[in-house]
Amino acid sequence: MAAPKKGRSASAQSRPGRSLALILIAIAALTGGMFASGHTTPRLGIDLAGGTSITLTAVNEPGQPNAINKANMDTAVDIMNRRVNGLGVSEAEVQTQGDRNIIVNIPRGTNSTEARQQVGTTAKLYFRPVIQREASGAATPASPSAGPSTGGSTAPSASSSAKAGSTAKPSSGSTATATPTASATTQGRPVTDALKAGSATPSATGSATPSATGSAAAKASASPSPSASGGSGDAGKLQAQYAALDCSKPEQRATAGKGAKPGDATVACGKDGNTWNKFILGPVAVDGTEVTKAQATFSTTDASGWQVQMNFNSSGSKKFADVTAKLSQQATPQNEFAIVLDDEVVSHPYVRTAISGGSAYISGSFTQQEAQSLANMLSYGALPLTFKESSVTTVTAALGGEQLQAGLIAGAIGLALVVIYLVAYYRGLSLVAVASLLVSAALTYVIMALLGPTIHFALNLPAVCGAIVAIGITADSFIVFFERIRDEIREGRSLRPAVERAWPRARRTILVSDFVSFLAAAVLFIVTVGKVQGFAFTLGLTTVLDVVVVFLFTKPLMTILARRTFFASGHSWSGLDPKRLGAKPPLRRTRRPSAPVDPKEA
Repeated sequence: MAAPKKGRSASAQSRPGRSLALILIAIAALTGGMFASGHTTPRLGIDLAGGTSITLTAVNEPGQPNAINKANMDTAVDIMNRRVNGLGVSEAEVQTQGDRNIIVNIPRGTNSTEARQQVGTTAKLYFRPVIQREASGAATPASPSAGPSTGGSTAPSASSSAKAGSTAKPSSGSTATATPTASATTQGRPVTDALKAGSATPSATGSATPSATGSAAAKASASPSPSASGGSGDAGKLQAQYAALDCSKPEQRATAGKGAKPGDATVACGKDGNTWNKFILGPVAVDGTEVTKAQATFSTTDASGWQVQMNFNSSGSKKFADVTAKLSQQATPQNEFAIVLDDEVVSHPYVRTAISGGSAYISGSFTQQEAQSLANMLSYGALPLTFKESSVTTVTAALGGEQLQAGLIAGAIGLALVVIYLVAYYRGLSLVAVASLLVSAALTYVIMALLGPTIHFALNLPAVCGAIVAIGITADSFIVFFERIRDEIREGRSLRPAVERAWPRARRTILVSDFVSFLAAAVLFIVTVGKVQGFAFTLGLTTVLDVVVVFLFTKPLMTILARRTFFASGHSWSGLDPKRLGAKPPLRRTRRPSAPVDPKEA
């Protein structure tokens, strides 16, 4: 009878318990980590948990026929991701589909309306000087409120970067609003420089009530007039548009200022409290892309409350200092600059002195949510492309639960059919296969639960399909090993040497098969987008786990069972009965007969 090889393989045969202990310890450690993290179930995707799926399609703007390219699409995805994450929606998914579509999946329990506004807004942000403003139906500019300047009258502490010398009061109409509009600005500068700025005497701004065209027309360099970018005909046309504009009507607000070039004056609408104002704005002074960072902060040094702090890059800092220096010499409202977001004035603070240093803040009647929303728009910049909503699909929690239940039922049916086949064909060996399947299932579940909070993996319906397909792949590895053992028994070997001789050949086949499956999953994950990636990821994960389970559990367990009489003796229910397998007589070692001796030579 052939004996197993000695040496390293014999040592491995004698200690299969080490491999079993290793994988069981790994399962216990992963399970402990799962419970410690508090995420005891896999995170479900939109199609299973419910939520909203938005498809955005990039459109070409006039004069930019080649703007839609991979670089701009990737930039748009990154900005949308950061915008949604700024709302605290870390479970949302933003990814490209094709060459001009972006899919945004927002999970249930999130304010999908606000998220839709955040991700789909092109957010073209400009800082424009105010030339003319009509507040509360008045045809002439309104004078500022009589209250103290927001955050400006408090002397700075040693750690404060805000200074009174650069502050400005909120413009008229400053009330608590649902939309952050009326606000004040102040510069963030070292205390010494701020004290120097504080010693300057700012221009009087409260008493003057200029006419509609005011001093802006007299000083085009300080605050461009409507004709700054064109002739008198353009100015007359702009004044006619301004006179006819009624910002209380949504259809007029939707078209006000649309298509205006950055270098042209334009009309716009903005809301203060419950009142819509209309504006004539000068050419763009600072582009929103020159804002490097914006964040919502709560002021503890004065009564301004929530505010939005902005930081500019070097060019933006210089432009902002120049425009605030010019605006500070004007009377209301020509000392205001409008923050224009997608052609709508969201804030129009006024300025007393030049704001240099590359930092400023907007304060006023902000709530925390309003300040955070504005900071997100400022910080995460403008999208490089214009998008339109192609479709919005909402999956209810009930429908998602039904799809999850259907997927689980399909998986249970597939697993039951595999188990029935294994029991019918392999009998006692099916215990090894079922135990290996359970170990593989436990590892898959625990790892998926841990991947949810770590890499935001979401189990969607295609991923469930990938797990079901993986049942067959895992079972196939067991079948390859079992059939190699049976082949060795048919050759007349007993079970223990048959297991050890079958393993090297079965191992090569299993590795090649799993490598092909993993390669297919990897290619599918790379070249596809959307939910198909969930299928590819699950398939690749379970393929890797199949190798781990076969090497560290199935083979060691089979080595241990080969020492048990039930299997070693070839019981009829063991699945290894030599008679049923048509085995040859046992192999025996025989000595070759010696060659006959020639009598002459003897």
